[in-house]
Amino acid sequence: MYKVLVSDPISDLGIQQLVEATDVAVDKNPGLSEDELVAIIGEYDALLVRSQTRVTARVMEAGKKLKVVGRAGVGVDNIDLEAATQRGIIVINAPDGNTITTCEHTFAMMMAVARHIPQAYAKTVGGTWDRKSFLGVELRNKTLGVLGMGRIGSEVAKRAKAFGMNIMGYDPFMTEERAEKLGIKLASVDEIVREADFMTVHTPLTSETRHMIGRPQFAVMKPGMRIVNCARGGIIDEIALVDAIDEGIVAGAAFDVFEVEPPAADHPFLTHPKIIVTPHLGASTVEAQENVAIDVSEQVLHILRDEPFMNAVNMPPIPANLQSKLQPYFSLGEKLGSFIAQSTEGPVQEIVVSYSGELAEVDTQPLTRYVVRGVLSHHLGLEQVNVVNSMHLAKLRDVNIVIQKSSTAKDFTNLVTVTLRTKKEEHVVSGTLLTGYGPRIVQIDKFPVDVTPEGNLILISHNDKPGIIGRVGTLLGSNDVNIATMQVGRQLEGGSAIMVLRVDKGTPKEVLQQLTNMPELNTAKEIILA
Repeated sequence: MYKVLVSDPISDLGIQQLVEATDVAVDKNPGLSEDELVAIIGEYDALLVRSQTRVTARVMEAGKKLKVVGRAGVGVDNIDLEAATQRGIIVINAPDGNTITTCEHTFAMMMAVARHIPQAYAKTVGGTWDRKSFLGVELRNKTLGVLGMGRIGSEVAKRAKAFGMNIMGYDPFMTEERAEKLGIKLASVDEIVREADFMTVHTPLTSETRHMIGRPQFAVMKPGMRIVNCARGGIIDEIALVDAIDEGIVAGAAFDVFEVEPPAADHPFLTHPKIIVTPHLGASTVEAQENVAIDVSEQVLHILRDEPFMNAVNMPPIPANLQSKLQPYFSLGEKLGSFIAQSTEGPVQEIVVSYSGELAEVDTQPLTRYVVRGVLSHHLGLEQVNVVNSMHLAKLRDVNIVIQKSSTAKDFTNLVTVTLRTKKEEHVVSGTLLTGYGPRIVQIDKFPVDVTPEGNLILISHNDKPGIIGRVGTLLGSNDVNIATMQVGRQLEGGSAIMVLRVDKGTPKEVLQQLTNMPELNTAKEIILA
């Protein structure tokens, strides 16, 4: 018999399949302190939690028989993943359980903002019968822009079509073929901003998506736009949105999420007559809470029975001899993936990972997972992508992964090269470990460089002409951007070249635009490597 401990409140329906399993005994014991959990966890094979229980390294050390920790939800912040991995304990979550619930809440908010339902309700129960002040709009024949066509965004698009809406969809991984299957028009963020009547966001919050809808977008937005955000606070600039509503650009907004939760008592959303707010209710339905528990219970059963399973969020144990060879390259691989993702524009189609030298002689699959995580996390966020699910997420998004190996690495003992192909362009980056110096980026496209992959970088493509370095330095200095290091790469005098600058802090977008507008300078991109 396998023993499973449920240490947080979870419905009976959610764990029904565990209770009914003939080879499983379930104990429900919510509200345990860490000491109490440590005292009893040694007799259990599996632990099922929500967000209250803190599954610490101490708990896992005491769980001598523990094979799996299941989190009935998406986030795993309350679980020490590193400690779990070190002890070979699998951690799983339920990333799909709230898809329909959040989709339906989005539609509820969209209908509410279209017909002024909360405002009309408040006035009616307050004793005023006022039909004239709440003239709404139909959804039929309106254009809906969906930013983020993942699980939730795709479900929203399906339902919007049933309402007779025209759909424009943006997603960094969406292909024309998939858009055609969904019956939507593939569009850029700028196209959606200029053409849509309604807009809903369903992207993760990353450095790329933070304030992706801000003052520049509001400045060119189609007047009368209505905006819904049931994804993450911070994707839309809240203060800029209030100004856009007051200026008559945006007709109304409905937000389930805030940049800071709960919002301050004086937050302008809370008193604005054209903004509807709810307290992060996207996943708050009976069905969603049961679905995540059902999903996790099913995977726990599979793991206990040594059957194939899904939704693991930590790395399975790697043989010690292979671990010692690959471990130093894990961080390098992930940063190469992140670097190439931030420097390449367009929907990702193919990732080619080439291993040269001694690395070609070992199983590099674990290292490849780190590279792919680095690429995908730029678009999807670190919360959604880990080294276990990165390959699966790439497959779901039709991203082709190609592995190449060569026993020769030119001037290096080992070399990792990542090529990223999108619908718009292709870029290449190579890295290695230098004895005594650590990880280095040694080539960007065709240009040799020597760059430490960390911190805030600016990647500049330019023509090799006298005075460009000075002009770049002057512009950055006048904008209080301090240069820490500089690398310049070129092949021919007077030809194309690149410049990689490490700066002390993030570079404002307007400064990057000023760089791009300089004579003889082609592109300037900010790259952030933690």
